[in-house]
Amino acid sequence: MRILYLDCGMGAAGDMLTAALAELLPEPDVFVERLNELAIPGVRFTKERSVKCGIIGTHMSVKIHGGEEDAEHAEHGHGADGEHAEHGHGADGEHAEHGHGADGEHGHHGHGHLHRSMADIERIVSCLKIPEKVLNDVLAVYHMIAAAESHVHGVPVTEIHFHEVGAMDAIADVTAVCLLMNEIAPQEVVVSPVHVGSGQVRCAHGILPVPAPAVAYILRDVPIYGGGVEGELCTPTGAALLKYFATRFGGMPVMKTQAIGYGMGKKDFEAANCVRALLGDIRDKTDVVSELSCNVDDMTAEEVSFAMERLFEGGAKEVYTVPIGMKKSRPGTLIRVMCSEQDRENMLRLLFKHTTTIGVRETLTQRYVLERDIEHVMTPYGEVRRKNVSGYGTARAKYEYEDLARIAKEQDISIREAAGLINISRNKEKQ
Repeated sequence: MRILYLDCGMGAAGDMLTAALAELLPEPDVFVERLNELAIPGVRFTKERSVKCGIIGTHMSVKIHGGEEDAEHAEHGHGADGEHAEHGHGADGEHAEHGHGADGEHGHHGHGHLHRSMADIERIVSCLKIPEKVLNDVLAVYHMIAAAESHVHGVPVTEIHFHEVGAMDAIADVTAVCLLMNEIAPQEVVVSPVHVGSGQVRCAHGILPVPAPAVAYILRDVPIYGGGVEGELCTPTGAALLKYFATRFGGMPVMKTQAIGYGMGKKDFEAANCVRALLGDIRDKTDVVSELSCNVDDMTAEEVSFAMERLFEGGAKEVYTVPIGMKKSRPGTLIRVMCSEQDRENMLRLLFKHTTTIGVRETLTQRYVLERDIEHVMTPYGEVRRKNVSGYGTARAKYEYEDLARIAKEQDISIREAAGLINISRNKEKQ
């Protein structure tokens, strides 16, 4: 299984992720040329060599109309994204004008900078010659950023406006990362806990705590930490990209590394200011599952069966029961549910809703699993699904029960004989 691990020990920004992922490609310079051929309005990508704490990596420079974003609106810490939004309130508390002037451009706010709305950004991105999947990814990430700004400022997404330079900068970074993820095509993306920095940051609205409110909102339910570095290490664009593409957050998995990329930020710290991307392969797969258990002694067999069905429908990996003896010598049932950590809350709700338990125990368990895929096999008896599994030095295959049962009923034979018929027909095809 192809796996991508992103080490965000110094946070993340759009340009850093672009640079780190580009280094994983066999020909990163060719990819940069492709980015520039997209002709994002006014945007030019330049791949630059960068050294942080003696480590050589890449800084991806994004210039808008020949210049980088000015210091007033630059992202703190990394200074590349510049996507802080203006929510459109004037000094008197009334909404500022966002209408189009006679020349078709957006009106200015009081500070004299051109702004773009979310609708403007959607129009720009929709005109780019990129695959449909990448287009959908770009819009989803940008909507995540806009939704965070909307929540923080308490105004509808339609009233969120982005500094023009910062908006184009962020469009460039988001588009580049989405294209790279499509190119690299990892089957799993694991992201480390995210270092967000500490202290305060100055933006267009004044002085804000780190992480900035939009970053904190985007990274809900994500493991983050402050550390001893003062400044904003994770930008809204970086946060949204990590949240969108991450399969899970945690430590580096056991993997055979094939390529490593270093995407450098602008500032210098005592620690190397970079995002490190490691692309590799996992042949023997492990994961962590949550085992939820409860004991009941006042449920009928039908009620237990119904609860098990609801748990499976809710995403449980496994549900099983064990007969047990309980207090006062009552016969009871142990109900155990195996699920992924992200499904834990839903499983708990279902357990309390569909069983009579008043308490649930949890154990986190390391699980060793074989890789699996479903193959659709055409036979004289119709299409049959075959589950193939491999790993840990073994490989085997098994036809799905429902398909074998169908053939067995149609041919009036046993399930074992049905599997034999399929194997005979496949062997004849190979001869």
